[in-house]
Amino acid sequence: MARKIAFQGEPGAFSNQAVAAVFPEDEPLSCLTFEDTIGAAQSGTADLAMVPIENSLYGRIADIHHLLPQSGLYIIAEHYQPIRMNLLGVPGARLEDIKTVQSLNVALGQCRRFIKQRRFKTISSVDTAGSAREVAERGDKSVAAIASRLAGDIYGLEVIAENIEDAAHNTTRFLVMSRIQQLPPADAGKVKTTFVFRVRNVPAALYKAMGGFATNGINMTKLESYMVDGSFTATQFYADIEGHPDDRGVQLAFEELRFFTDHMQVLGVYPKTHHYVG
Repeated sequence: MARKIAFQGEPGAFSNQAVAAVFPEDEPLSCLTFEDTIGAAQSGTADLAMVPIENSLYGRIADIHHLLPQSGLYIIAEHYQPIRMNLLGVPGARLEDIKTVQSLNVALGQCRRFIKQRRFKTISSVDTAGSAREVAERGDKSVAAIASRLAGDIYGLEVIAENIEDAAHNTTRFLVMSRIQQLPPADAGKVKTTFVFRVRNVPAALYKAMGGFATNGINMTKLESYMVDGSFTATQFYADIEGHPDDRGVQLAFEELRFFTDHMQVLGVYPKTHHYVG
């Protein structure tokens, strides 16, 4: 029986493309917001949620850092999705017909050189896939959307130009979230552990908290801070490390971390991989 995988955006969004890449046999479930995406997995409407956490060009996706610790969900996998921008037009439209392009503002920014060279006018929209849908509904050969190839397939648009993004390395990292924790065995190969923490209000607390990872040879691949509840003094940190909580070095590092923190929460332990195996 096919599972339902929640994602944020309209059908054809890049998150939909990531779901299709990782779960080709399952059913994607479109959600309006990140809160709705998380909520679908929480309620059981969806079996899993797939959410973007960071992009190689634009950095972290801030909303997710606030949502994950309170979600009650667990990270069970990660996936790196290449983002390939395509110029999509109505059937029969040619490149020389296009005068205006429509897309999410971030997507327009990622194709700045292509747009500038052709002196296109731009329309900023709330969604790449939604832009494709609107271009299809409008039926104007002079207006094209910048979106995924999947969006073109869904809304009956043709690819006029492909891979038009300025940076070929444009990639988004996604996390797969589940109501059920799925801990890989400690000897299962390369593993990542993701956690959040808040340091105690003592001098050099962060420096001392991080010392245990260095002295125990634990590689920390990500450390980011963000405000909690809009306070300039309450800061929470989001971290990824390479290693399993059952590893002796990780256990020692966590013991030292807890000594200098007043809150620490593991969000997930999962295989370090570019492709989810489920």
